[in-house]
Amino acid sequence: MSIKRVRRAASKSRRPTDATPGQFNNRELSWLAFNERVLEEAADLSNPLLERVKFAAITASNLDEFYMVRVARLTHAVNEGDSEPDPSGLTPVAQLRAVSAQVHDVVARLYRVVMTDLLPALNAAHIRIVALTELDDLQRSAVAAYFVDEVLPALTPLAIDESRPFPLLSSLSLNLALRLAPDEGDDRPRLAIVQLPSRLPRLVRVAPRGQDPIAFVFLEDIIRANLDALFPGQRVLETVALRLLRDSELELDDEGGHSYLEAIEEELLRRRRNKVVRLEVESGASDDLVTLLAREVSVRDGDVYRIPGPLDLRALMPLGELSGFDRLRAASQKPVPALTAEQEAHIFDVLDQGDLLLHHPYDSFDPIVALVEQAADDSEVLAIKQTLYRPGTDSPIVKALERAAIQGKQVTVVVELMARFDEERNIQWARALEEAGAHVIYGIRGLKVHAKICLVVRRTPRGIRRYVHLGTGNYNHRTARLYTDFGLLTSSPEIGVDASAFFNALTGFSDPPRMRQLVMSPTHMRERIVKLIERETRRAQEGQPAAIRAKMNALVDDRLVEALYRASRAGVRVQLNVRGICVLRPGVPGLSENISVVSIVGRFLEHARIFHFLNGGDDDVYLSSADWMPRNLDRRIELMVPVASAACRKKVLDALELTFQDNTKGRRLLPDGSWRVPQKPASTPPMLVQQVIYEQTRRAFDRRESASPEVFAPITKQPMGTG
Repeated sequence: MSIKRVRRAASKSRRPTDATPGQFNNRELSWLAFNERVLEEAADLSNPLLERVKFAAITASNLDEFYMVRVARLTHAVNEGDSEPDPSGLTPVAQLRAVSAQVHDVVARLYRVVMTDLLPALNAAHIRIVALTELDDLQRSAVAAYFVDEVLPALTPLAIDESRPFPLLSSLSLNLALRLAPDEGDDRPRLAIVQLPSRLPRLVRVAPRGQDPIAFVFLEDIIRANLDALFPGQRVLETVALRLLRDSELELDDEGGHSYLEAIEEELLRRRRNKVVRLEVESGASDDLVTLLAREVSVRDGDVYRIPGPLDLRALMPLGELSGFDRLRAASQKPVPALTAEQEAHIFDVLDQGDLLLHHPYDSFDPIVALVEQAADDSEVLAIKQTLYRPGTDSPIVKALERAAIQGKQVTVVVELMARFDEERNIQWARALEEAGAHVIYGIRGLKVHAKICLVVRRTPRGIRRYVHLGTGNYNHRTARLYTDFGLLTSSPEIGVDASAFFNALTGFSDPPRMRQLVMSPTHMRERIVKLIERETRRAQEGQPAAIRAKMNALVDDRLVEALYRASRAGVRVQLNVRGICVLRPGVPGLSENISVVSIVGRFLEHARIFHFLNGGDDDVYLSSADWMPRNLDRRIELMVPVASAACRKKVLDALELTFQDNTKGRRLLPDGSWRVPQKPASTPPMLVQQVIYEQTRRAFDRRESASPEVFAPITKQPMGTG
């Protein structure tokens, strides 16, 4: 790809905002408000207990990533002397102060929920996390044996003195810091570190006792009780658990001479030494020890967190998978088959007859897997081209691509190695694909490939035909059960030609194309979206009906926000469903009184991007991998695809409309940037959009199954055009 041309196009699209402070919410504080909505789900008594535990763990995990990425960037900006205010009017220094205050408050609230609500509720449900002192003799004996057999061999005590400096502690690792009694003739306590083995379970299950079918102890408590095995003959004055987070951004030299893969591997090694951006210690730690630790890891006072409970609440996540506690979980919602077994076994014939739209996790992900697997084994398939971002472990799609390459098909995979925190895993399976004979493109230097597209080129009796899948989510069969996404499968000749042009641009030297159906960033997407918004604005100014509805994960781009403000002032009704960050302020008189914003945090992660423009009643509907953020529009390769089929368009619009009707999980954004919990009359039945869509999908499947014996009839091929 002609990257210089792409960068020129991206730079032209970036320009200073002409907005005035007060028209925008701060990006970072808006994200923290989203995470507070996740925390609300942990505190919501209407959610099953283990779902609440999961939300608490997610809240903690989200905060970790926020610090390692966003706070790290703000810190860089401050250190570089950046005093430029953002569109909300806050400088980097002011943002850091506001973020620190809000995060300290959120952490305190999170631990109140965990310690005073969730853990007692788990105890009452006979899932107990206990102290070693609560164990009986038999249990203590078993724990002692576990320490000797499994834990002790993996431990390395690290003494710190003049000849042995403070160790390089891994980001996210859990450690014990010990103050030991001074040596004879010295009055200074000594310091030592013990890092917990990351490959051992943090929650160690112990044999049941009495009425307690499930009981756990924390690994750090087991180690604490056996410190004499690590420091024999030493007197331990104080032991405190600590955990630190490091800056996790990767900084690649675009002009380097070595390969992109090698550059990423080098950066992954460097990441381990990056600056510490947050230090967590148990709340009972002495001031002297906390001061010493903060000095050793060079962290600001505001980034030291005294934690009133167990560190790293991600440890609670496995509790959600315990067997025998279905009553404490949400009712099972197995994805519904979108096709019959016969249809799925002949996926190309299905797509020859028309487009297929899948709505995950309600519709099964199986047809997408079937497309790649059948392409791998079909002798008429000439080529498979696919982007991969986070396929996960044990991916059937990756296995099928390997098999296709081994069989001699032309397999091209554009692998985005820079999927944050998945880089090492991505390198492993990318190399496996390469060894199988696939052409692997390790991303595009300077840009992140975030588009979700698969192209199958197949020989048919009527010529070459292209089959394409375009999605809003990753090619990951596991997250497809947890994230709400749309996927469009089509044999449209126009989309097929566009897909070929797209891959040719990524793998060759051709200029980024202006395609017939697909819209690509960073070259054309912002321009197209602005034009679509402006078209609705003109219609409203002319007195015609005009409306915009959109669903996305984040709305940050100032140019698109300003375009929406202009549309609102012209009288366009704008409805937005923004799961996470939203810098737009709705309902401000003279600015955005025609704009409303909702956010849904529920059982499934809302992930689909849908853009709907009324267009005088001739609806324009698009699906996309891109949020309305500068990173997606300027620094990522993304795709936006129109939904042409009337039936598919209706399915998208019906789902989109329901998201604005959720009166249970839907939060409404107020002009001041706060979010309001739904207020509904007691007589109004609860409406949860995720539950409604699942029930609708299930009923549609049941109707298909019982409609007529025709569902078992062989699929006949229709006349085909060329692709």
